[in-house]
Amino acid sequence: MASIKIENVQKAFGKVIAVNQLNLEIKDGEFFMFMGPSGCGKTTTLRMIAGFYYPTKGVVRFGDKDMTRVPPEKRNTGMVFQNYALFPHMTVFENVAFGLRVRKIAANELKTRVKDVLHKVRLEQYADRQVSQLSGGQQQRVALARALVIEPEILLLDEPLSNLDAKLRDEMRSEILRLQQEYKITTIYVTHDQAEALSMSDRIAVFNFGVCQQVGTPSEIYNEPANDFVAGFIGEINLLPIVVEKIYQNQVYVSVKNGSDTKKLVVHNTPFQFNPEHKSDLTLSIRPESIKIFERYVDSANILKGKIEAVEFFGAVVNVTVNVDGLLLQVNLLNDVKTNLKPGLEVWVALPEDKIRIIPVVRGDIA
Repeated sequence: MASIKIENVQKAFGKVIAVNQLNLEIKDGEFFMFMGPSGCGKTTTLRMIAGFYYPTKGVVRFGDKDMTRVPPEKRNTGMVFQNYALFPHMTVFENVAFGLRVRKIAANELKTRVKDVLHKVRLEQYADRQVSQLSGGQQQRVALARALVIEPEILLLDEPLSNLDAKLRDEMRSEILRLQQEYKITTIYVTHDQAEALSMSDRIAVFNFGVCQQVGTPSEIYNEPANDFVAGFIGEINLLPIVVEKIYQNQVYVSVKNGSDTKKLVVHNTPFQFNPEHKSDLTLSIRPESIKIFERYVDSANILKGKIEAVEFFGAVVNVTVNVDGLLLQVNLLNDVKTNLKPGLEVWVALPEDKIRIIPVVRGDIA
């Protein structure tokens, strides 16, 4: 296994800067996600770690070794591609053994290692079958086995589940996580799927327009987004433009801008550090599951009167849209109690002050 350090890395294709001033440190044995929309720089970064691209500027290190200009075949990495890149004319065994043959591993050891890895990915009974005869999930396992059999220090996966249906993706997420934990291998996984990122990773780097917007644990990324792009990209969110009126001890008093009408709210102990001279370009963020709905008025902080516009049933969750004088709030309720909520009903919504974050707006960086 190996740790990875990316230091001041930039990658340009002509005049287009695909990755800009990237600094990351990935720990030994960590399951690390690169996440973001298409064209954000996550796959380019993965390819620089693999050696398929060399940085225009900066340094890539594995542990203490400078790997910036080392060719791919001399980096001990295993790669799983989005399209699997399997050889259709070969059997499962031959596909998995290919990397070992290139490395001129002795026949007895080769056979032992291939059988062992096929057992771990639960494909030993398919060793003699052509890969073209396998299902998508089985081909995914072959690709994983081929990457793992060479015993790499680092495993790289580029959106490996994007070609699978929803049920199979769920199964393969568990399979990949099981294998990563069994091998204890440093793993970097590229995805735009928030369910994969939040459920599988130790930490996540969120990219947009070639810039890493935030690095953190799944909980930190979801509950403490660094800006409006991260907040909007990970999960559902309510983003309300605000003006800061006053800061007193651990409370921030804000007004929500909504045409000529304003709503006064209190935010408790927000982690965002304000510049006293520049309080514009801020937004209030709160997750839909944090908002509470009451059918009668209650004496509570940040209580607002509104009218229900829509009620959508999603099984475990009921999504309610509340119109507060033209301001639309999304509220998610667990489907565990009977309610009379329906369009047209007047309700009161409470925005708990400890569930609100004030975050900066990233100008021009919303994909």
